[in-house]
Amino acid sequence: MATHQRLGDLAEALEAEGADELRVHVVKRAQGFKRSWVLMAEALVEVRNREAYLDWGYQDFYSYCSYELQLKQATADKLTGSYIALERHAPSVLKRDGLNERIPTCDAVDYFARALRKGPSNDADDPAVAPEVVEELRHAVFEEGAPVSDLRKRFNPVLHPKPEGSEELDAIRRTTAGVRRLERSIEEIEGLRRSTLRSALEALETLREELTELLERRKEHYAKTA
Repeated sequence: MATHQRLGDLAEALEAEGADELRVHVVKRAQGFKRSWVLMAEALVEVRNREAYLDWGYQDFYSYCSYELQLKQATADKLTGSYIALERHAPSVLKRDGLNERIPTCDAVDYFARALRKGPSNDADDPAVAPEVVEELRHAVFEEGAPVSDLRKRFNPVLHPKPEGSEELDAIRRTTAGVRRLERSIEEIEGLRRSTLRSALEALETLREELTELLERRKEHYAKTA
């Protein structure tokens, strides 16, 4: 049975037994949260803050999310964290209807919230990111409605800069993996002369070993210059 149907049946069963109004309300929100994640997130934050799940027979918030709402812990964290980010940094978005005024995706708001938690304190109110970058990111997420794929392209180089030499090391690793795949592929080909096959495999083995040695040398080099 599909998750959507299970949640619908559960909502009907809870209503029939006269369950807590909030409990029924959250299950119904879970059915349609992909259409309106903000409503779902708001309900989850209320359940967590009130610890209502205890009254419903669950030991903790995540057990409730998993068993009753079919939500993984990571999803529950993303929803609640993104909603709190909206409350703190863009409360006006909570008043949007999603039709005339666009609501940013949960992934985009989550990206924003994570960017603000990069500081040593892991506190969104004490970000390590430069204020001008935060403001540009805020505008991209809440005003432009940029998808998370665009946000990564624009802001990852600033928010998650790669250490020196990482591109060279990655290229060596990719090439080494490609050589291994080629070795396996050649061995599966029928009809090649044994001498040709042997020569090719020996050359590839030599190349793979040299690449492995080169990788270690370059790693040592960049470790010393770091």
